[in-house]
Amino acid sequence: MDSQASLAGQIALVTGGSRGIGLAVARRLGSMGAKVAICARDRRRLEESAAILRDEGIAVLPVPADVGKGDDVTRLVAQVERTLGPLDIVVNNAGIGLFGPGQNASEEDWDRVLDTNLKGVFLVCRAVAPRMIERRSGHIINISSLAGKNAFANGAVYCASKWGLQGFSFCLAEDLRAFGIRVSVVCPGSVHTDFGPHSGKDLSKMLQPADVAHAVAMLVTQAPQSFVSEVLMRPTQKP
Repeated sequence: MDSQASLAGQIALVTGGSRGIGLAVARRLGSMGAKVAICARDRRRLEESAAILRDEGIAVLPVPADVGKGDDVTRLVAQVERTLGPLDIVVNNAGIGLFGPGQNASEEDWDRVLDTNLKGVFLVCRAVAPRMIERRSGHIINISSLAGKNAFANGAVYCASKWGLQGFSFCLAEDLRAFGIRVSVVCPGSVHTDFGPHSGKDLSKMLQPADVAHAVAMLVTQAPQSFVSEVLMRPTQKP
């Protein structure tokens, strides 16, 4: 990736942008010159994260929203485009994980995970695609997981959401590529955030949020004649 690449004049939206991977992605895109909108459900934490980014010289718009709710997503996208302008980059990062034997999961557990991790991406993409199609340009990057490609015990509900996200993303890429819109998926292994338990792992060997942000920066600075459909990320050493 060109280390001098600039996103000046571009508008980005990062869901789940108040912490972890989302905050790192917002920081990276903002440091490259983009104006960045971040959303999350926790208004207080969202405002705190926005203040941190502003202190670093990043132009940021915090908008509280639950991506699993259609009305919230419609309001979110409308507010961002009204305040900052048409979206050039959308990073669907919001996600939750509930782990345990699949046969023991409740209907509520299933709905919570699938509504955020899969339905939320669908709702955001549906909301931003029409304007991108009109402008015949745009980047949509969906943060998935290696859990979207590998099965493991106690991961049934989470894996279902991420396997579904893979299928949705690859099909959407085919639907939108003729309009100059690139849809990519980033699949990290375990990342050192407060997302899930990391008992028994050497945290210093785990992927860091900034590693995922670097991959996103690479994707949005590609030459216009190509796109990378999927990025798989693993730590150099097993933690």
